[in-house]
Amino acid sequence: MSREFYWLAATVALTGLIWIPYMLDRAAVRGLMGVFANPVPNAARQSEWAERMIVGHRNAVENLVVFAPLVLMLGALDISTQTTVIACQTFFGARLAHLVLLTVGVVILRTLAFLVGFGAQAVLFLALFGIV
Repeated sequence: MSREFYWLAATVALTGLIWIPYMLDRAAVRGLMGVFANPVPNAARQSEWAERMIVGHRNAVENLVVFAPLVLMLGALDISTQTTVIACQTFFGARLAHLVLLTVGVVILRTLAFLVGFGAQAVLFLALFGIV
């Protein structure tokens, strides 16, 4: 497994596990049957941190849709450099930081973490064309 694929797998695992804490909060707020109920407008609101984490999960999925194909294309083209590895590591770290900062409500740093992740994706895109 390439180092880029390792970081893709780590990012997939992170994105795939984000739902667990906010679903535990939902069980605490709405009860166990509330976890299984259909969404309804008058349902008890979840904790503020959990509502922010739900948004973070959606954002992580949206960014995984861009990151994964970039890494897969790099693999298909047999492109692996120190720059692409660092970009993948940076993307993972930025996504983790974004999630934590969003969940605890730190606005400016959260946005900076998002931009760092976007920059890492841009580096991967440029690597596809041998620009970096």
